[in-house]
Amino acid sequence: MNLELSEEQSAVRDLAASFTDREIAPHAAAWDRAESVDRAIIGKLAGLGFLGLTIPEDYGGSGGDHLAYCLVLEELGRGDSAVRGIVSVTLGLVAKSVNGYGTEEQKQHWLPRLTSGESLGCFALTEPGTGSDAANLSTRAVRDGDDWLISGAKMFITNGTWADVALVFARTGGDDPDRQGHKGITAFLVPTDLPGFTRTEIHGKLGLRGQATAELALDRVRVPDSARLGEVDKGFRVAMSALAKGRMSVAAGCVGIARACLEAAVRYAGEREQFGRPIASHQLVQELLAGIAVDVEAARLLTWKVADHIERGLPFATESSVAKLYASEAAVRAANNALQVFGGYGFIDEYPVGKYLRDARVMTLYEGTSQIHQLLIGRALTGVNAF
Repeated sequence: MNLELSEEQSAVRDLAASFTDREIAPHAAAWDRAESVDRAIIGKLAGLGFLGLTIPEDYGGSGGDHLAYCLVLEELGRGDSAVRGIVSVTLGLVAKSVNGYGTEEQKQHWLPRLTSGESLGCFALTEPGTGSDAANLSTRAVRDGDDWLISGAKMFITNGTWADVALVFARTGGDDPDRQGHKGITAFLVPTDLPGFTRTEIHGKLGLRGQATAELALDRVRVPDSARLGEVDKGFRVAMSALAKGRMSVAAGCVGIARACLEAAVRYAGEREQFGRPIASHQLVQELLAGIAVDVEAARLLTWKVADHIERGLPFATESSVAKLYASEAAVRAANNALQVFGGYGFIDEYPVGKYLRDARVMTLYEGTSQIHQLLIGRALTGVNAF
């Protein structure tokens, strides 16, 4: 793996860092308190090409490789993980799925809208009763002539109330015993303004409070067969392919959170005095800082490894699980250590580390819990499925 950034990659990283420092970080605390990110940020993200990374220019994308994508998400995660989530979902889960599995008509219709910020996407897989057991969906899609009628509920959907299109996964196998579990799931691109499609925003979250997270309800929502993404009954493959790359996105964002923790803790340790000298001179404080620094470096390299495998056409699903597991847990450790450096001041939202801890905590839950990733890694090592 080449660890030296190209000129283009360095330029993209610097652009994202400058944008984060100017447009995101100064507002992150206010957005967190208001439980809403300023929607104007979408146009700004699109204007810099951040919503089109890795998507071909022929479809309105900005090109670039997956390492450049990781560099951008690390910087956005450093500023506010709620903003990082807008890009991870609209681009990473929805637009990339359309690019990988869509018909030419679907690509021409949706990709220019998604990459320009004209439309946002959401990834509607998780249900109120189905999280880790993603193949056990209750949402149903039933044929009605040339159309499909989709009914069901989805839960904890990022961008849910903002999205113009939902990538909905529904069971199409019916009661056929040979089409149960992952064998009978189909993906659909569903415009969110259709009759029977309702959305309710979820408030009172522990972290990612500025992010639009929603519960979706679909009551016989009618879509044409042209809305189907990929083959009938092959939607689980679409979902797992999206999540394998999406976990890289989460890992990159977690590196950003850990970096933000390190920068804040180092700065504070140099300013805060106890026992007549800056706390940075105390050995145990340096131990806390060193732990964060090591986690940042290790998590970043694991994330870059996934990007490298994707670019070289190598298998990357297990590597993505490793990166997501390590980086998410590392972000929690980093935030905990940073809060310890701040002491009591870390416990109030005048300082940023409390928000970092709250935002980091959910990273161990979505796009596969830490326990699920341990089982996925274990299966890759042993060949034995433990779930």
